[in-house]
Amino acid sequence: MASREPLSRQAMADRIAMEFEDGWVVNLGVGMPTLCSNFVHPEREITYQSENGLVNYGPLAVEGEEDPNLVNAGGQYVIPIPGMAVLDHADAFALIRAGYVDVTVLGAYEVAANGDLANWRLAGRKGGGIGGAMDLAVGARNVFVMMEHTTREGAPRIVERCAQPITAPGVVKLVATTLGLFEITPDGFVLREIAPGYTPDEVQAATGAKLIVPPDMREFRTRE
Repeated sequence: MASREPLSRQAMADRIAMEFEDGWVVNLGVGMPTLCSNFVHPEREITYQSENGLVNYGPLAVEGEEDPNLVNAGGQYVIPIPGMAVLDHADAFALIRAGYVDVTVLGAYEVAANGDLANWRLAGRKGGGIGGAMDLAVGARNVFVMMEHTTREGAPRIVERCAQPITAPGVVKLVATTLGLFEITPDGFVLREIAPGYTPDEVQAATGAKLIVPPDMREFRTRE
């Protein structure tokens, strides 16, 4: 019997990176999504773009390799690779708004069954402006999400309708959580892959929207 543990952030990042197609320009949002740059498929040419102006950077830097002048949008040190360019902030967002980003990977507070994304503010809490998440959500050709399946209190983040303020409506196509991989279709959430050791009923019990379980559902894939 498979061991029963929620998926790690590294496993989610690895799986999301499998979806990147050859030639894609990929933007990685702050938080969990930045891990995706560590999982490069050598047979594919992927260009990572960052809101703060890096284009075509490499994986996160390990201790001892940090360059204080090279950080991603989350302030993490990254490795330069041949062909890397540095742009100003305005040009970085011009690329996003002009539709040159093939996919953005974002964190979220909630994702709804119709693809609505809520990731910029929690209802009832004071906070700043919406920031670059809105530009990414509406400017990128595809939006993928990485997030914990539930909050610390156990409330579901995959929901029928978002209770949190919406960043962009109907944009999310794929969600990786600690319990599986979910595709958003016109009929709702489809459980494509499930964390080892879990049953669809257990995942459904932790989810705030009805899940469609197809006959070809499989165990969550990674390259580990």
